[in-house]
Amino acid sequence: MTKNINFAKIEKQKVKKRNISKRIKDFEEIEQPLSEKALQEQASRCMGCGVAFCHSFGCPLANRIPDINTLVYQGKWKKALQLLHSTNNFPEFTGKLCPALCEASCTLELDYESVAIKQIENRLVEKGWQAGWIHPQKPEQHLAARIAIIGSGPSGMTAAQQLVRTGFKVTVFEKDPEPGGLLRYGIPDFKMDKALLDRRVDQLKQEGITFETRVEIGRDISLRYLKRSFAAILFAIGTPRSKGLKIPGKDLNGITTAIKYLTSQNKVNSGELKALPDEMNARNKSVVIIGGGDTGSDCVGTALRQGAEKVTVIEILPQPPLTREPANPWPLYPHISRKNSSIEEGGEILWGTLTTEFLGNRGQVRAVKTQDIEWENNKFKKIPSTESEIPADMVILSLGFELDQENNLYNNDSLVIDEKGLLVARGTKIFTAGDCAIGPSLVVNTIDQGRQAAQKIIEFLL
Repeated sequence: MTKNINFAKIEKQKVKKRNISKRIKDFEEIEQPLSEKALQEQASRCMGCGVAFCHSFGCPLANRIPDINTLVYQGKWKKALQLLHSTNNFPEFTGKLCPALCEASCTLELDYESVAIKQIENRLVEKGWQAGWIHPQKPEQHLAARIAIIGSGPSGMTAAQQLVRTGFKVTVFEKDPEPGGLLRYGIPDFKMDKALLDRRVDQLKQEGITFETRVEIGRDISLRYLKRSFAAILFAIGTPRSKGLKIPGKDLNGITTAIKYLTSQNKVNSGELKALPDEMNARNKSVVIIGGGDTGSDCVGTALRQGAEKVTVIEILPQPPLTREPANPWPLYPHISRKNSSIEEGGEILWGTLTTEFLGNRGQVRAVKTQDIEWENNKFKKIPSTESEIPADMVILSLGFELDQENNLYNNDSLVIDEKGLLVARGTKIFTAGDCAIGPSLVVNTIDQGRQAAQKIIEFLL
């Protein structure tokens, strides 16, 4: 506890971003970290609450945020990092990608602005890497049991690290050429440099984890083989299929999904692809993105960096209010309008707009037909005489993700997809974790899922 009132003396310092005119010309990270001195000042704003809502309510990982803030304020960076790592395997992932649920539940949010928890976390782990404090941790014991993990996203990576440090032999199977899941193929470089992912994968390999890439379970290796060869199997496969839109014109050329689009650009950035296919290149095109969530925002930023002529986002939901509503009180995450880094780079978003049809010319999309709607009691109705056409050379569907229900791996004696579209394990040695088990979620939730699954496997085997 800092035992001061710095929260009243020092203002919260917002994250710094690179100049828009410069950053849209490349895929380098847009956020710039504060100095160590500035971060210590920000940490000093923490009140060290007796009941810390940031820790107990806001953070799914239950990071010990007030204690970490105190250590940072005191300049005890190494101890602060050790404490952070005790609950969070990959703080740089959450520091870059989490929407900071902890800050929303900070007690200061009642009358002031929250502590800059996300920036502190992000800078703390970077200091740890620079100082050489982060290194492979070998287990104190070696156990005979072999564990298979299907999927190398944040949930699979987390579970793998927890299990290998316990002493188990862990093999991670990944259908893509490189580990990381959506962290590698779905998150743009301007949000998280893939070097951050590479160094963690290297750490996991040095800790003893084996990665088998370009291996798809159900095609290259059967579930029967896994059950025969491993003491436990964890499915952490995410929700890899993009939801479609069943309206007229859905099969026109020029319509793609967010995951295909973002994956293509990420593969070019990494050198896995030499050049973008024309259908994935927004250069000089009018681009319409359907879906205004985080993934839609990633598509906006990517299209602008590719040189799109115009980018329009269509969002069916109404624009959120500017301030909290009574039904959304603290410490809940505030559903309010926020500055979107991609939209402020040059995109336009249309709220409360229904997509009704894709219009084409000789098999190629040329426009998106829309109609304004209004919401009442969680239902919408069309507003008469508000039909419109938005020119579109390229349409990107960003409507959320789901499991591929056509995969013959599911709906057998060991794995089923339930009525909610979630993966459920029936076998005694089979476990699930991450988005496939809870639905599309935040990176902080998937890391927490990985830790929980690892603990269940440990209890099952020991």
